[in-house]
Amino acid sequence: MSDSSLQQPPKRIWASLITNLSYLPGLLTLHHSLNHPSPDPGIASTNLNAAQGTKYPFVAFYTSTFPATGLEILKARGIPAKHVQSVTPGITRKYAQDPRFAETWNKLIVFSLEEYDRVVLLDGDILVRRNMDELMEMELDGRDVLDNGQARRAFAAAHACACNPMKKEHYPATWIPANCAYTTQHATPDHAQSTAPAPGSGVGMLNSGVLVVTPSLKIYDEISTGLADLARIEKYDFPDQELLSEVFDGRWVPLPYVYNALKTLRMEGVHDCLWRDSEVKAVHYIFGTKPWHEDR
Repeated sequence: MSDSSLQQPPKRIWASLITNLSYLPGLLTLHHSLNHPSPDPGIASTNLNAAQGTKYPFVAFYTSTFPATGLEILKARGIPAKHVQSVTPGITRKYAQDPRFAETWNKLIVFSLEEYDRVVLLDGDILVRRNMDELMEMELDGRDVLDNGQARRAFAAAHACACNPMKKEHYPATWIPANCAYTTQHATPDHAQSTAPAPGSGVGMLNSGVLVVTPSLKIYDEISTGLADLARIEKYDFPDQELLSEVFDGRWVPLPYVYNALKTLRMEGVHDCLWRDSEVKAVHYIFGTKPWHEDR
């Protein structure tokens, strides 16, 4: 598929990065859900905006590993596609327990795409439940501030959940409920629907499933400098999100959980005391088995 339709790109877009066919069912569903969100019926009847499709366009970013058959499917669905460069740091770690992590470095390229004023990058395993166009207008540092190296609100993302409810043995020993940012909100669940845990809460790490970005080459230079520290990034358990959390420590804006509602938060005894189906705007189906892998 040609990128010709993007020669004069819109300035504010939703996007998702795809590198192979395995995530294509998810990306197609994500695109549909942005245009046709499915809020709780009670919400849809009282909040018309929640059920409205987005007014902003969606673009599929793809790397050279994405096959032509996938591009044809995107074209058939009317989804614009833009080729982006791969981000491949020279490390030897293969992430054997979570092979998908080897691809997540590629998401960092979004910070370099200055032809856009705002990109909200969504993982392909996200389902939109409610309109969330407000992310396109939320206050972040402008490019003038970013380019001067004075960023204090460089981008926005939700906190990672550090509870490790699936008891993955290769996760850090510090990833326990007591060290989770969302645990700090258990006493104030109403507040949690619209307010994020404080910056630096818990392990202080973001989840990169939803990234609200004002692209800036200055910011991307900082990322590239971090990528060049091979001894450090070789030790990362969570590639892109660990790098972003370290390089921009204290300089990213936390989002409320509703914008990146990790499906495991809803599990009994995890953060089910916070989760409200009626408030969640985007469900993130984390871990290796996705909804499209399950037998119906």
